[in-house]
Amino acid sequence: MKEIRRKGICYGGDYNPEQWPQEVWADDIRLMKMAGVNFVSVAIFSWALLQPSEDEFEFSWLDKIMDMMGEAGIGVDLATPTAAQPAWLSRTYPEILPVSKEGMRYSYGSRQCYCPNSTDWKRAASRIARKVVERYKDHPALVMWHTNNEYTCHVQECYCDNCAAAFRLWLEKRYGSVEGVNRVWGTKFWSQYYYDWMDILPPRKTTAQPNPAHVLDYRRFMNDSVLDLYLMEKKIIEDISPQVEVMTNFMMTWKDLDLFQWAEHVDVVTWNSYPDPDPSYDPSWTAIDHDIMRSLKGGKPFLLMEQAPSQVNWRRVNRAKAPGMMKLYSYQALAHGADGLMFFQWRQSRRGSEKFHSACVTHTGDEHSRVFREVVDLGSDLKMLEDLKDASYPSETAIVLDYENWWALEYENNQSSEVDYLENLRYFYKHFYERHIPVDFVHPLRSDLSRYKMIVVPFLYMLSREAGNRFRDYVKAGGRLVVGCGSGIVDEEEAVFEEGYPGALSGTLGLSVEEFDPLYPGQRVCLSFEGKEGKPDGEGDLWQDRIHTREAETVAWFSEGMMKGAPALTCNKLGKGEAWYMGIRPDKETLARILEGICRDSGIEALMDAPPSLEITCRENEKGRWYFLMNFSEENVCLSLKDKNYINPLTGRPAGAQIGLAPLEGAILLDVQ
Repeated sequence: MKEIRRKGICYGGDYNPEQWPQEVWADDIRLMKMAGVNFVSVAIFSWALLQPSEDEFEFSWLDKIMDMMGEAGIGVDLATPTAAQPAWLSRTYPEILPVSKEGMRYSYGSRQCYCPNSTDWKRAASRIARKVVERYKDHPALVMWHTNNEYTCHVQECYCDNCAAAFRLWLEKRYGSVEGVNRVWGTKFWSQYYYDWMDILPPRKTTAQPNPAHVLDYRRFMNDSVLDLYLMEKKIIEDISPQVEVMTNFMMTWKDLDLFQWAEHVDVVTWNSYPDPDPSYDPSWTAIDHDIMRSLKGGKPFLLMEQAPSQVNWRRVNRAKAPGMMKLYSYQALAHGADGLMFFQWRQSRRGSEKFHSACVTHTGDEHSRVFREVVDLGSDLKMLEDLKDASYPSETAIVLDYENWWALEYENNQSSEVDYLENLRYFYKHFYERHIPVDFVHPLRSDLSRYKMIVVPFLYMLSREAGNRFRDYVKAGGRLVVGCGSGIVDEEEAVFEEGYPGALSGTLGLSVEEFDPLYPGQRVCLSFEGKEGKPDGEGDLWQDRIHTREAETVAWFSEGMMKGAPALTCNKLGKGEAWYMGIRPDKETLARILEGICRDSGIEALMDAPPSLEITCRENEKGRWYFLMNFSEENVCLSLKDKNYINPLTGRPAGAQIGLAPLEGAILLDVQ
């Protein structure tokens, strides 16, 4: 059993003392104490300084900063510095450097520039990781181990000969033989048939689109290859320092790694969030990311390992966060399940590619900047919110997220380039977000589905029979399943189901789909809830399916176009539950009509009666129910609290009968009843 050394709400950020003369370090600690910092990440990009040459190691500076942090009572998230190898390593072993799809080998001089299947890189990374862990395993400042940083941030796939050889071994383990690969990939098409393992290459740049099953398997292989790097370092850590938590930080809603799979191997989910200060940015896009991260380990709290105190340095225009915005987005993270708020970085760099990325201590170098004052203000709040730690996020509704389906759906030769998997998740999520209904995310195979009254399945193009059976069992046990159009077209091998669409969902939904018709951008189709010849009273876009019902009842019909008179929305009663199918993506109003009815019948209620311009969430523990109210709009909002006797946990006083929130203002209410 690992010891959780994190105390209270973690607060701090990436600290890079190696960028500064040692006389600055003491002032940094003074400022950290002023801001309420209790946790910092150290040595994330320090490999070149820790190992100046192949057989030389230098730890004196890291020894000193670890000791200073320990004396100051500030915990350290200590990194294995493998996210950026030193120049001497790339120069000595050039095959460490990755190769693009076009066959170009990348040069060193940046970060995350290595092939995940390079034996030279693995040997070197293992060596430096072991040296760090052996040296600091008993240090009193050590709180958590941090492996690498943002895996696949800059190189998602490598196509070198090392990867080609490793890919063949991966395929042999998965399929057993070359003939097994031929069967699954359907290589009789275009004379792609393979007779020898050496015939099989990564899906490099070629004349036309590669085999989609080949591309999907290479994505799976790359995900597994990078995961193996993490597991390599984790094993080193756990062999030497088994009592300390191990993690690596994820990035936003990141397509290239199957985070449900990865989450099984981290002790705590951590991730980096960078919402855009542009007023047109939708805050629900960050809310959905938080909810996904919380859901990866079945609802356990996560740590926000990076956010910007103000602007970043990598957008087309790098706006500063307006006063109050950083605090409001920090509240949003807490509201959705964060037990820690960290920044990149602590002191703003004077040189290098991120010198204009904001930091807690700005280029003024002191405590007098606006940004630092806001950091201090937030730290003061967090001291009053320590009882929030470990609070759960109760939800009765879930949305399905499947990374392999995402990879398959957005292959270059699929039905419509207008179908964006993440955009569709956001589309359905936004309905619940605006109605203050908490949402979790679930994986078809890795998550407990039985916890939820309703599960929404947007665009599940690829579906295994095992997942289909799990959805059927969920419905029969009393759940309400809402499946979006374009689902159940292929199985997990990228093969169209023998029985046609929607494949393994056909029996659950009580229907078949004869054909599908992706719509042009801006094209809309009318629906009717009054019958085949009824007047149009709904619309949809993006896609339409020609449905033939069997056991399912038709709830709405297409009222125009090539599908006119055919079912557009169906419901199949199965066991104790219901399975709904939408043969089109309903517009916002029509979607609300559908989902509000299902929520009502399921007993799913909003957290509060409040306008959609407010974001409202709830966490709960033995101390009570913690409500977060956040106003991301440009208007003042006043909300009646009715007969509830809420307490303001920041003051300990009653919140009153109503609460007013200015733009970019948030509030926290504690219900102890």
